[in-house]
Amino acid sequence: MNFKLINPKEHKQLFLDDHVIESMKGIKKSLHQPQKWGPVIKSGYQSRISPQWNTEKKIWEWWYMGENIHYTTSTDGEHWEKPSLGLYEWNGSKDNNIVCDPEGDGHQRLFHIIRDESDPDPTRRYKGLFSSSDRYAGISNDGFNWTMLDIPPIPSQDESQFTYDPFTKQYLAMVKQPTKWGRSVFLSTSKDFVNFTEPKLIFCSDEVDWENCRRRVREVIENPSYITPPIVDDQDYMAEVYNMAVMPYQGIYIGFPTIFNPFGAIPPPRTNFTRINQIELSVSRDLYNWERVADRALFIGLEPWDNTNYGTSQLLMSGQPVVRENGEIWIYYNSLRLPGSIEDYKTYNRAKELFRLNVDLKVFNDSGALSLAKLRPDGFVSVDGDESGIIVTKPFLMKGENLYINADARWGEIYTEIIDAETMKAHPGFWVPGEHPPPFRDDSIKAKVDWKYPHDLVFEKPVRLKFYLHQARLYSFWLE
Repeated sequence: MNFKLINPKEHKQLFLDDHVIESMKGIKKSLHQPQKWGPVIKSGYQSRISPQWNTEKKIWEWWYMGENIHYTTSTDGEHWEKPSLGLYEWNGSKDNNIVCDPEGDGHQRLFHIIRDESDPDPTRRYKGLFSSSDRYAGISNDGFNWTMLDIPPIPSQDESQFTYDPFTKQYLAMVKQPTKWGRSVFLSTSKDFVNFTEPKLIFCSDEVDWENCRRRVREVIENPSYITPPIVDDQDYMAEVYNMAVMPYQGIYIGFPTIFNPFGAIPPPRTNFTRINQIELSVSRDLYNWERVADRALFIGLEPWDNTNYGTSQLLMSGQPVVRENGEIWIYYNSLRLPGSIEDYKTYNRAKELFRLNVDLKVFNDSGALSLAKLRPDGFVSVDGDESGIIVTKPFLMKGENLYINADARWGEIYTEIIDAETMKAHPGFWVPGEHPPPFRDDSIKAKVDWKYPHDLVFEKPVRLKFYLHQARLYSFWLE
């Protein structure tokens, strides 16, 4: 029999989709929200760039934006310093961390940047996309002094995300363009950072998002712990996709779509909407075909208003998450406080919502933050067994490697069986009900599976794994 094999030796096998699963019984999938660490840069700044490690300086570098584009550094990724660069004058002084000319035109405004360690040309160490609409490409040796490339811009509206894909060795620009579903995500790629493909639609909202929008808008309006936007009308606005960061991870692509849920139309000349933005998860195997994860549960959702916290109205990714040396996943995101200006609340709401929540005037001068959340390695989605759950994997080759799992069985146990891919019967010595091998009863991001009897773990034909889960969560498995 010819099997389509998975490859747990090349990549860890995760459960965001069902690609590695042949069958499940008594199992449910759970999305895990990251643990919020808190704001790292306050005062209303935003970024569409993830922090990046500079191997020469041995520091984290981060570019962020407000009225100007700024640069900050960190040794630990949690605490950030703002070095005086002395590049541009602002308010009569060059003692600042501004990295783009405040007097320059919009095409000189840096929006995305990648530090490219693999490029042999040091003048192309940094690659940037500029402008707040169509994206213009530039290169730099230091991230401060730029040479703009004489190539056509990537067509885009005001939002986008940008990353490098180590799997296909190409640059990915996820730009925003309109469809019948409003704001949508299009992908433009380049192998050389010179020739970019025509953007192609890869992700947009649908009827389910529209229904979720209705429910989520009602939840905010009806729950007194949340701050309601200054304009709420009776129109049935559809949900849109504000932007989507993409993370190449363990052989798959994880998307972080920001779902735009409107409350009311802001009168001309602004022609926008009051809204909330929240982050979900999606997954793809090829960048062009995407699945929604965990029934579109929120990965990072709104927080109740308490006059001190952030992320009470809009949330969107700074860029793809950062994988630390220990495998922990650090998510940097924009967390905005207020769904409207003080003028909007006075004009359209008579400031009743500000009075109800006793909003401090100071928050209007500190309207958002760049925030950090952390997730265990591979921790996006787990497959969970309650009393008795069984998972059978797709087939793969096993030629003497050890099996490892990332799992939490503190209050239960996990048994693992190696079975023949075709007959679905356990190999001799691996039958769990008959052999009673030692179970896993711990919480570990890398636990070697132990077998009852010594075995070289070399199988001539494809095998599968059969996991028995009792009050346990399995995040991933792999061979090495």
